[in-house]
Amino acid sequence: MTDKPADHLAIALVQMNQRVGDLAGNAAKILEWRAKAIGADLVMVPELQLTGYPLEDLVLKPEFVRRSLDAAERLADATSDGGPALLFGALHVEDGLVYNAMILAEGGRIVAHTLKHELPNYGTFDEKRVFAAGPLPVPIEFRGVRIGVPICEDIWRKPVCAALAHAGAELLLVPNGSPFEIDKDDVRLRLARDRVTETGLPLAYLNRVGGQDELAFDGSSFVMDRTGDILVQMPDWEEELVLTDWLRTATGWTCTTRATHSLDPYPGDIYCAMTVALHDYVADNGFPGVILGLSGGIDSALSAAVAVDSLGPDKVWCVMMPSRFTSAESLEDAEGCAKLLGVRHDVISIAPGVEALDQMLAPAFIGTTPGLAEENIQSRLRMVTLMALSNRFGPMVLTTGNKSEMSVGYATLYGDMAGGYSVLKDAYKTTVFALSRWRNAHRPEGALGPDGPVMPQRVIDKPPTAELRDNQKDEDSLPPYSLLDRILEGLVEKELSVTETAALTGADEALVSDIERKLLRAEYKRRQAPPGVKLGARNFGRDRRYPITNAFHTGKP
Repeated sequence: MTDKPADHLAIALVQMNQRVGDLAGNAAKILEWRAKAIGADLVMVPELQLTGYPLEDLVLKPEFVRRSLDAAERLADATSDGGPALLFGALHVEDGLVYNAMILAEGGRIVAHTLKHELPNYGTFDEKRVFAAGPLPVPIEFRGVRIGVPICEDIWRKPVCAALAHAGAELLLVPNGSPFEIDKDDVRLRLARDRVTETGLPLAYLNRVGGQDELAFDGSSFVMDRTGDILVQMPDWEEELVLTDWLRTATGWTCTTRATHSLDPYPGDIYCAMTVALHDYVADNGFPGVILGLSGGIDSALSAAVAVDSLGPDKVWCVMMPSRFTSAESLEDAEGCAKLLGVRHDVISIAPGVEALDQMLAPAFIGTTPGLAEENIQSRLRMVTLMALSNRFGPMVLTTGNKSEMSVGYATLYGDMAGGYSVLKDAYKTTVFALSRWRNAHRPEGALGPDGPVMPQRVIDKPPTAELRDNQKDEDSLPPYSLLDRILEGLVEKELSVTETAALTGADEALVSDIERKLLRAEYKRRQAPPGVKLGARNFGRDRRYPITNAFHTGKP
């Protein structure tokens, strides 16, 4: 252990990825990053970095908890090499209760720990279900310096940081597992400034990167001085280590390191969230790539572009599955997308399958008028085709439905809704248009797809259609997406009533009431939809949890 004067600390902030449940792999990567922290006194990694986060009900499995504790001890043992101390997120068990903890290890042993006090229990977080809440914490002493370590949610309210300051904390190190949401950067900065203003202490906010199921972690870590100014801004979406130097001055501790990085603005931040989430979902679950239906429409074109940018064109397989209602324009546009992206493109007609099912069902359908059932057969045959290819060759089926469609049930159960993952699940149709225009003009840093356009301009300009009947357009069944999405933002994102949403959007109240009824009726479909990356504050599934059987609505009877 190297002696350092109490008036100087070199703290390495490691913004890194994870894999939930991979105790050995996560520990190895923590040590790899620690080895890179040349000159550091202390290396900090994010919340629950050893176990991965969020753990959900893994915490309720005693064997997982036991192995996690063993892994923490082994990780602490590894600090006996004379290198820097390590502050890492792990489980802690006391009196039979399991806590979300940060552990300080140095010289081959655990020398201190602190427990998370504020447990989030909303949206994607269920920590009160699996963790016990720690008491109001006291600072950890390291090299004679009293360091406050509020864990993630602990800075969202006043008590924890206030208690740490009252107990003599000299600076705050804040480990996080904070997933991406639209405009989340502004929220984090506001909260950090509130805590800095209240305590008068500088703060280092460390977040992770990478995808975990429906969450994308964007990093965007930073160091803030006691006046609320940002001294160090780490990148979004990328793993990175920044060695920060801290000095004790007459007015307290200050960070002398300066580093800047521009964070992705809208809608590039959304696009990056999609690519990061898809990449890690496919890689961590062992799929060799993805396969999707490329219809010539904007949803599948954008989904294909995201897949290529995250996985590479050699891992994306696009299949056009025309029926007798498919236009020559759609065939051309699908082929144009595939050529721009450089992906494999096959055309497999579903016409023989439609004909076979028509014959098979004719005795049962006799005397009835063709309609929705026949339309949905086409969608389901397309999914059967993709699943057959997936089963034979291994790629995961990527679905292409957007949030507008999923909201009102304009999607086919066991048809276009079926698959392994959806990058558009939390993206409204207007967002799909914005992302498509943006990607045609910008190539994200690190993207594996091409420079220049990724879809023909006609794909963006033409009216959306499912092409399940002659001359079909989405707006035959739905209001214009520019209006529909504003209505849905009121009903879903803001939880407004029909009357309030109508007043906000200027839409007819009867139309808003009809949309609300569609929204509520489609809940049973959404329960059977694939997972998809969370983008906003109210994604379907974890943030917005409605009963399937539900007689309440806010419109007029």
